[in-house]
Amino acid sequence: MLEIKEVSKSYDGIKQACDNITLTIEKGDLFGFIGHNGAGKTTLLKSIAGIISFESGDISLDGFSIKKEPIEVKKRIAYIPDNPDIYEALTGLQYLEFISDVFKLDNIDRAREIDKYATLFEISDVLNNPISSYSHGMKQKIVIISALIHKPQLLLLDEPFVGLDPKASFLLKEVFQEMCKQGISIFFSTHVLEVVEKLCNKVAIIKQGKIIAQGNTQDIIMNKSLENIFMEIASES
Repeated sequence: MLEIKEVSKSYDGIKQACDNITLTIEKGDLFGFIGHNGAGKTTLLKSIAGIISFESGDISLDGFSIKKEPIEVKKRIAYIPDNPDIYEALTGLQYLEFISDVFKLDNIDRAREIDKYATLFEISDVLNNPISSYSHGMKQKIVIISALIHKPQLLLLDEPFVGLDPKASFLLKEVFQEMCKQGISIFFSTHVLEVVEKLCNKVAIIKQGKIIAQGNTQDIIMNKSLENIFMEIASES
């Protein structure tokens, strides 16, 4: 379980990018995180992943604090940023082998998982090509595969569907659902509100660094659409 308790983060000491945020992501949750540009989504995701520090509050995964026990938390998570900046001098396979080494996957497990997801996302034939030759969508697929092969307890994603073709997006949604059935938690930001409405069991809406709505997706949207709810909340002063 991921617990975010009263987390605040400011880049300039004045404006709060994250303002006293409290959220709980349970095992098996498929949790959508939405908000306008600059609302604080990426800041919170990077704080959870231990990429940036935060001034107050705490974030813990299965009882391990990202502040006090960052390595223990990072062993259990995978983070996919909104832009797949990866080592372009490596081949796709070399990059996946590198990630496998980081997470200490044995040779049998890594070979099985790499083959499984490379086949699923239809990039097996380019794994030995340099990443510099890949399209944006292919780079996104490699980053996604690198996050899946070590079977994290928590998957963090920032706009994971950007750059993916419709088939890959569909397959990724199916992978998400299967992972959640296995008790893995997924917390991702997106501007595609339809995806959250149809896919996620829970949702949180952030505005100017504050969580202004959170809970079960159906409880929040009721007889409206998530797009309508978001527009109503976003327009409030």
